[in-house]
Amino acid sequence: MPSTVHEVELDHRLTAATTMKALVFHGANQIGLEEVPIPKPGPGEAVIRVTLTTICGTDLHILKGEYPIKPGLTIGHEPVGVIHELGVGVTGFRVGERVLVGAITPCGQCNDCLRGNLSQCGGPIGGWRFGNTINGAQAEYVLIPFAQANLAKIPADLRDEQVVLLSDIASTGISAAESADMQIGDAVAVFAQGPIGLCATAGAKLKGASLIIAIESDPVRTKMAKSMGADIVLNHLEQDVVAEVKRLTDGKGVDVAIEALGTQATFESALRVLRAGGTLSSLGVYSGKLSVPVEPFAAGLGDHKIVTTLCPGGKERMRRLMELVRHGKLDLVPLLTHTYSLDRVTEAYKLFGERRDGVIKVAIQP
Repeated sequence: MPSTVHEVELDHRLTAATTMKALVFHGANQIGLEEVPIPKPGPGEAVIRVTLTTICGTDLHILKGEYPIKPGLTIGHEPVGVIHELGVGVTGFRVGERVLVGAITPCGQCNDCLRGNLSQCGGPIGGWRFGNTINGAQAEYVLIPFAQANLAKIPADLRDEQVVLLSDIASTGISAAESADMQIGDAVAVFAQGPIGLCATAGAKLKGASLIIAIESDPVRTKMAKSMGADIVLNHLEQDVVAEVKRLTDGKGVDVAIEALGTQATFESALRVLRAGGTLSSLGVYSGKLSVPVEPFAAGLGDHKIVTTLCPGGKERMRRLMELVRHGKLDLVPLLTHTYSLDRVTEAYKLFGERRDGVIKVAIQP
């Protein structure tokens, strides 16, 4: 409940408002901040007032036209906020509570969800709705589908900045180790130390890898990789990383290679550093043709596994990740290198897209 005169006035203004600011996509390299109606929740839905969100690498693919979405859609998929309105049938929550919502919003009831494939809810990539098939989170308010399954209450001792990256990049990055069935003592190579790769490095540490080799040339990201758990960082511009990974693993190769960029070169290098029977865990979003070279694939006879993962979502996933943060096992705040207001979001996109000023992740404050 509002406790001061200022908060009462603010609450009244927010309740009375009928429009909001949102970043709208109109075509390749065409985005703009516009006034649009504040959404109203239907049965089973909720609307949250966004208090913090971010820009994702996938948003850059959308902006460039490399991943198609319909014009007129609000983009963004990493919302932290306060419950503004609840639709009929949503129980156990109240207006004013702080919540984290995963980038993936499963219904929890379809065949895909009941099989445990929450990210594929309703069909291929169906769990990814925000900024893909429905309006997203780079706005002052966002509509949450299947709210009962997707609103995760934020513990009072956690700040927005501590949890916002759990919505997507942490859940995605950590999932690389999970999907690969990484074992205690495994040797791991993580190709690229952008936001997702850094979280994959953290995930490998959480899963008990004995040796974590990161591949990155950017000095800022190299330093961050070491703080996230990398034992060694190799610069692919200065050395033959495939040969060096093999040397570091006594010629055998790593048990798990994680591809976190989405290019032919990194995918192929990840395959080349694998031991026989190893697993390539792919997180990258690929555009264009991707091919598998025959020699490192052992002509298909090397017992290799190639697994892909779309960010795990749902409120239980968010709760578990928040518990890691609460108990000091995961700290992602250092990855938030820049903060912009929503009014300056197009500037933030330019900075993020051009990787200027040591940027890793940009926090957006509506």
